[in-house]
Amino acid sequence: MRVLHVHRMRGIGGSERHLLALLPALAARGIEPVFVGLDDPAWKANDFYGALQVPAIRIPAPRDIDPLLLARVVRATRADVVHTHLVHADVYGGVAAKLRGARLVSTKHNDDPFRVGPFRHVERGLSRLADRVITITDALHEFTVRRVGVEESKVETIHYGLDDLPEAWGVNPPDDVPAHATVLLSVARLTRQKGIDVAIRALRLLPDDTVLVVLGEGPERATLEALARELGVAGRVYLPGRVPDVAAWLRRATLLVHPARWEGFGLGVLEGMLAGLPVVASRVSSLPELVVHGETGVLVEPDDPSALAFGVAQALELPQLGEAGRERARSEFSVARMTDRTVEVYGAL
Repeated sequence: MRVLHVHRMRGIGGSERHLLALLPALAARGIEPVFVGLDDPAWKANDFYGALQVPAIRIPAPRDIDPLLLARVVRATRADVVHTHLVHADVYGGVAAKLRGARLVSTKHNDDPFRVGPFRHVERGLSRLADRVITITDALHEFTVRRVGVEESKVETIHYGLDDLPEAWGVNPPDDVPAHATVLLSVARLTRQKGIDVAIRALRLLPDDTVLVVLGEGPERATLEALARELGVAGRVYLPGRVPDVAAWLRRATLLVHPARWEGFGLGVLEGMLAGLPVVASRVSSLPELVVHGETGVLVEPDDPSALAFGVAQALELPQLGEAGRERARSEFSVARMTDRTVEVYGAL
């Protein structure tokens, strides 16, 4: 069975890392996966394609709306199944699948408020073309059905899966983080969704040897740096951007914080659990499906720096949370489990 996975390429986030784990596992199950990347030329995607272990078709995609892009995707669509990921792929890959007579699967990766705005009418129309819609958490299943309005009989949940920490593609540059600091690590884009501003505000309520390190890049960098200066904690906030060896930071950290305002899954949280780190996360969206409060981490109310600081203090007193989180990650969120469920979807079509 030949399956095309279509995705707009603008960086390496949760959905991209998910595909790096899923596609080779599908190949090991006898599926023939091919990745179709709709490449934004503003981002150099060499890191992603260098790590990809299956064949790829790269199509330049400089514009959001482009009839020529649709024609190129249609020409590339020679498959039994087209599996789309996120908005651009849903539009271009979904139409191409129907024109080519292929079965269509669409994975929904986040509960972005954008999806309940005017675009929800487009998404409902696209969902009618799909043979199956996959949501990556139960919370996202509920969001997709109840708030977006996708037909429930088509929707099922398949959680992300990971077995190992991310492989390094280089050596991290030197940094100024004190060797004996208590490191609160966040693996997240610098966007309002991820709530990094909440973590910066919480630093004022934590001991002076506590620092925040955020691995990720995004449009909020300047705003976050200015906030840290305004609050007098600039020397305790480190924003190294994307780094080549995330696992090295996971091993160096004391705990992982994820103060998101909403979240599709939280792959960085799962990585922290695999690393044996206690996790302090917001009680929103999918995160209670990953973190069991009081057993593998601490859940706090979103947008509340005081609650986040208190949660960090609690977690630091309970180091056993980390090992319990590692066991939960391995038993409930394995690559094998994710892959088997995905193959079942394809087989049912």
